Amino acid sequence: MIVNTITEAKTHFSSLIERVLEGEEVIIKKAGKPVAVLTEYPLHNKQRTPGALKGKIHIAGDFDQLPSQGSF
Repeated sequence: MIVNTITEAKTHFSSLIERVLEGEEVIIKKAGKPVAVLTEYPLHNKQRTPGALKGKIHIAGDFDQLPSQGSF
């Protein structure tokens, strides 16, 4: 769907979002030129694996110690 003015897009924003959720792409024009595209935001529901970085990350033993005043 092509929306010809930004004012029209603002007026019908909720219905445009509904159309995007149905899979439609909305192109918004300003002064007759396309300036924006509304598309559905892709959600990546990739399942996380606990412990995937085990053995790959090392935290130094003195990590929690603050440096002395003159050493930084």
